[in-house]
Amino acid sequence: MRTTGQYDIVLLSAWIIAMEGDTGKMRVMVTGGTGLVGKAIEKVLQDEGGAREGEEWIFLSSKDANLMDVAETRAVFQKHRPTHVIHLAAMVGGLFKNMTHNLSFWRNNLHINDNVLQTAHEFGVLKVVSCLSTCIFPDKTTYPIDETMIHSGPPHESNFGYAYAKRMIDVHNRAYFKQYGRKYTAVIPTNVFGPHDNFNIEDGHVLPGLIQKTYIAQREGTSLQVWGSGRPRRQFIYSHDLARLFVWVLREYNEVEPIILSVGEEDEVSIKEAADAVVEALEFKGEVVYDKSKADGQFKKTASNAKLRKYLPDFTFTPFHKAIKETCDWFVANYDIARK
Repeated sequence: MRTTGQYDIVLLSAWIIAMEGDTGKMRVMVTGGTGLVGKAIEKVLQDEGGAREGEEWIFLSSKDANLMDVAETRAVFQKHRPTHVIHLAAMVGGLFKNMTHNLSFWRNNLHINDNVLQTAHEFGVLKVVSCLSTCIFPDKTTYPIDETMIHSGPPHESNFGYAYAKRMIDVHNRAYFKQYGRKYTAVIPTNVFGPHDNFNIEDGHVLPGLIQKTYIAQREGTSLQVWGSGRPRRQFIYSHDLARLFVWVLREYNEVEPIILSVGEEDEVSIKEAADAVVEALEFKGEVVYDKSKADGQFKKTASNAKLRKYLPDFTFTPFHKAIKETCDWFVANYDIARK
């Protein structure tokens, strides 16, 4: 139960933020700011000369606040008083972690998302951009999938907890708009990879896991074991490309409806093709073995980037092999400090 004093603090903070918003001051708070996408946004801002005049960027880590705790969430909003939020924080993991921890993914992400969005609303935050995933789309569907199909069927059984929790962000955003006029939105990236990823073989996503396994196999002179058949197909987006698009969404995209951020359908690759690119980048010379006893997960989830192209017809994505090479080079150079 919130006390009158707590409401007074919230209302005062909202008034301060609204007044600063009127002066054109934009204070952007990035949750999950030290992870894969947060680090990429920070680098992109640095490479492009930093924040624009009138912008201040704050990148949070899990050490700054436990966003599953509403009191800690409010405290970090009170401390930084953001006018805008990029919401990246989440419990995440690869296929096999999802398969065994669906309840944890559901409950933890639901708490995080509700705390961040409700606190943003209470503090008068003008815009929130949350990060979803293409795994939220129905398992049984037609391709390519687009933004209108999010709720048209159940997601794949392997990660239904995470997928439903992420879908609820879209429900939140629509409800905040209808009830309060809030312009909160979400982006839907395809499979993200790049420097500062989680390269853990058990818990990480497919590409960083492949990079770590290939590096170890190269070092130890063993074969490379790729889980699954290698046949499933995915669209991969380099984290630095996604970061540029995130900044554009924050500054320019004004719809509540979500938007898919992805390379084109023609750039979809198989897991085998992705593994081949990693092998080439790390100059691995050993045998590559596909362990077909391991689950493949969803065979494909081809996404349309037609909506993105209507806004940014000339946006150039980093070529896949170049992005893989840059990621592998970063991993090797930062092996001792990389998450793994």
